[in-house]
Amino acid sequence: MDFVQPLLDVSSLTKRFPGVVALDSVSLSVAPGETVAVIGENGAGKSTLMKIVAGIYQPEAGTISWNGNPVTLRSVNDAQALGISLIHQELNLAENLDVAGNVFLGREPRRAGLLQRKVMRDRTNVLLKRLRANFNADTQVERLSLGQRQLVEIAKALSLETKLLIMDEPTSSLSGGEAEVLFDVMQGLRQEGMSILYISHRLGEVKRVADRVVALRDGKNAGELQRNEINHDAMVRLMVGRDLSQVFEHRPQHPEWVVLDVVGLRTQAHPQHQIGIDLKKGEIVGMAGLVGAGRTEVLRTLFGVEPPVGGRILVNGKELRAAHPRDAIESGMALVPEDRKALGVFLPESVKWNVGLPAATYDAKAGIFLNRGAEKRHAEKAQQDLRVKTATLETLVGTLSGGNQQKVALGKWLAMRPMVLLLDEPTRGIDVGAKREIYTLMEQLAAEGMAILFASSEMEEILAMSDRVIVMHEGRQAGWLDREDLSEEAIMRLATGH
Repeated sequence: MDFVQPLLDVSSLTKRFPGVVALDSVSLSVAPGETVAVIGENGAGKSTLMKIVAGIYQPEAGTISWNGNPVTLRSVNDAQALGISLIHQELNLAENLDVAGNVFLGREPRRAGLLQRKVMRDRTNVLLKRLRANFNADTQVERLSLGQRQLVEIAKALSLETKLLIMDEPTSSLSGGEAEVLFDVMQGLRQEGMSILYISHRLGEVKRVADRVVALRDGKNAGELQRNEINHDAMVRLMVGRDLSQVFEHRPQHPEWVVLDVVGLRTQAHPQHQIGIDLKKGEIVGMAGLVGAGRTEVLRTLFGVEPPVGGRILVNGKELRAAHPRDAIESGMALVPEDRKALGVFLPESVKWNVGLPAATYDAKAGIFLNRGAEKRHAEKAQQDLRVKTATLETLVGTLSGGNQQKVALGKWLAMRPMVLLLDEPTRGIDVGAKREIYTLMEQLAAEGMAILFASSEMEEILAMSDRVIVMHEGRQAGWLDREDLSEEAIMRLATGH
């Protein structure tokens, strides 16, 4: 086989943070027009590696070569000047600007000091046409879906004459249709000669898009897979160093006692539709549906984040007013939200503070005096029970991996032993090993009698973990499926309104 000069070649990169070796002599190369997927559990070093390549971090040791020439990337500008662009998982767009304003933000073309709006629009429309986008340069970003915003980020990268595009969990918030559009766009860019570094926990996507897979484990290279070697089990073995069953085996509890009884619930988002839910002690009920189906709105309404328009909510036979989350908490309910970074945890605070505070405050006499001893006990128990990987309880949550942040978000409520646990996308953006730990925890809590209602966009998760499934379609309750009737076809038929 003829030698192909790598576009990017990193060798023996090492990066340390206080108390942690994030990368330990990691190497990786990407050829022109090649799509390389980087996989690994949360905390494996993927994000650190990508940030070094993008010029955000600088390594303590190792070399980076671009087209065979050693380079030093001291900043994002240095990386972009070479043709390296990073699209973060949390998209970085200004919603108050139009698409053209975002694409050229900070690099607006000017003549005699005046902004050349027509030039910006024309150039942006050329890029959008290249991406087969169904919107134009004048569209306000706040009106775009997540999938369309992803295309804006790619258009921004193309405007920089990007040669290597780094994509971090690009489909984590996309619907199936939006993901398909993204894959088509990626294929077109690859055919044009662009190289792509692709990070995803969705191994089915990796198998579909990658020419080669590079696995990291504990900050080190764990192995590579060529195109013909890429399959689910092989990737899992490299990531975790052991075999994991592809489908978690759920053990139904066959409960009878209804803990949460929802009758005629109408949410602010979809006031014309009524929702009915009966959730039993020790039962796990999944909520399925396409993006925008109204699952999150139901969970937020049950928890009092958004007051209901109508209907009744009974917890353990007692009516819940649900005017405020405090009411739901006092009734024995807890919610772990989809956006853990914005709503589930306080990133600048410690593990102890995050996990211990809700229960410690609840334990405090008259709700006034904070019980520091209880705070520490709750945090220690959660760290042990959930196996939160952290150097100390004083570690800031913002420095933890996504999977460990999710465990902290769960741990702060479990210390209060709720009767009803609401989970919104409980494994979004976490790796297969951490997912299995979350599933094991859900199974354990159900066996102890906790009732769990969870919304998920991952079909395998819904099929594997649910005793029953409620399927949502455009804000309405499309139907219920018992475990023996569960199948991807049955769920999708209801989710698409058929």
